[in-house]
Amino acid sequence: MTKFAGFTSATLDNRLVNPLHYGDESVLADYATLRREDPVHWTTPDGFRPFWSITSHADITAVSKQNDRYINRLRTYLSPIEGEEWTMQMTGDTHLFRTLVDLDDPQHMKLRRITHNWFQPANLRKREAEIAAIAKAHVDRMAALGDACDFVNEVALFYPLRVIMKIIGIPEADEPLMLQLTQEIFGPQDPDVVARSQRVTTGNGGLMTGATGDPQVDLLATVQFFFTYFREVAADRRANPRDDLASVIANGMVDDQPIDELSATSYFAIAATAGHDTTSSSVAGGMLQLIKNPDQLAKLKADPSLLASAVEEMIRWVTPVKHFMRTATEDCELGGKTIKAGDGLCLFYWSGNRDAAAFGDPDTFRVDRHPNPQTAFGNGVHLCLGLHLARMEIRALFAELLPRLEAIELAGEPKNTTANFVSGLKTLPIRYKLR
Repeated sequence: MTKFAGFTSATLDNRLVNPLHYGDESVLADYATLRREDPVHWTTPDGFRPFWSITSHADITAVSKQNDRYINRLRTYLSPIEGEEWTMQMTGDTHLFRTLVDLDDPQHMKLRRITHNWFQPANLRKREAEIAAIAKAHVDRMAALGDACDFVNEVALFYPLRVIMKIIGIPEADEPLMLQLTQEIFGPQDPDVVARSQRVTTGNGGLMTGATGDPQVDLLATVQFFFTYFREVAADRRANPRDDLASVIANGMVDDQPIDELSATSYFAIAATAGHDTTSSSVAGGMLQLIKNPDQLAKLKADPSLLASAVEEMIRWVTPVKHFMRTATEDCELGGKTIKAGDGLCLFYWSGNRDAAAFGDPDTFRVDRHPNPQTAFGNGVHLCLGLHLARMEIRALFAELLPRLEAIELAGEPKNTTANFVSGLKTLPIRYKLR
C-alpha cells in the first residue's frame, strides 16, 4: 500500500470523497500531496467505485481536451455505489438528469448549438444594463440593512438567482422554487443548505422535502417536481414564445426535429442550477478574499481596470465545481500510468487551480494575476456555456459595490458547505460602511 508522508493511500482516498474535508478546505493539502507524489493516482475509497485522481493542471487540461478518448456520459460526478444503484433502480438510468455535462458528441454538440449564440458576448451585451440594475438593487439592499449582514444569505445567494431567472424568463415569484432546486440538488450533503432552501420556500408555494427522512427519496421528489415545472414552462413558450432563454430552449431543433421533452427539461435544469450556484460561490468567495487581503482590495479600488483580472482570480480561488468525472474509451497512458478502457478519471479542478506548475505563488490571492489559465470553466468541447455570463455578473456586482464601499471586515466566522461536487461559502457575516 502506498504511503504519503505518514499516512496510507487508503486514508487519503477516503478524504478525497469526504464532503467534510471540502468544508474545512483540508482537502487542499491532500491535493498538494498528490500533485507532488502521485498526480495520476489510483483511488479506492470505501463505498465508491475506484477511479484515477487527476490533480495536475496539465493532466486535467489534457484529459478535458480529448473528448473521444475520455467521455462524460457513463459517470459524471462522484457518487457512492449505493447511490448509483438506487438511481438506476428508480430511474432506469445512472443519472437523474441528462444535461449537456452528462452527454457526449454528437448529441452534446447538437443540443449545445441551440443556445450557443444566445450565450455569446455580442448577445449578452444587450443584457448588460439590466444586469447592472440588478447588481445595484442588491447593493442597495446591503445599504438598507445597515452596517452588517450575512453576505452569502443576503446578497451572493440571491443576486445571480435573480439574473439567471430573468434571463430564463422565470417569474420573480417562483425564485424560491429555483433556489430549492439549486440548493437541494447541488448541496444535499450539507443539512444546513437543505434547511435554508426549505426556510425560503415555506409559505411561498415551495416544494417541502424531508417528508420521508430518506435523502435519496426526497432528492428524487425534488427532481420530479422540477421536471413537471419545466415541462409546463416549455409548453407555454412553444405556444407563446418570448425574448427569453426559455423560448430558445423550448423551440430548439435537433436533426430538424423539435427538442424532446427530457432534453428540454434537462436543459432548463442545468441553466437554472449551473447559472446560479457557481456564480454565487464565486461572488462570496471573492468577497472573503478581498476582506482577508486588504492590500488587494485597496489595489482594486484604486484601479478599477483590474476588475476583469480580479474576477478571474476569484473564480480560480473558489473553483465552485470541484470535479467532473470522465471514463476512458481505450487503453492509454497518462502521467506515466496505464489507464484501462472503462476506468473512471476524476478531474479535480480545485487542485489544478492551485498547481504551482501553472500558477506562480498559487496560494496567494492576487487581483492582478496574469496570466491566469484557471480551469474552473473546463476545457475542450465541454467548456462552460455560461462563462461569459458568469464573468459579466461578477464584474457588475463588484463594479457597483467597490466605489460605494468605505470599510468592510468580518463579523463572524465564514463557513463553507460540506459538499464534494459543487461547494462554496454558506455563510459570510460582515460589517461594512457604504456610501
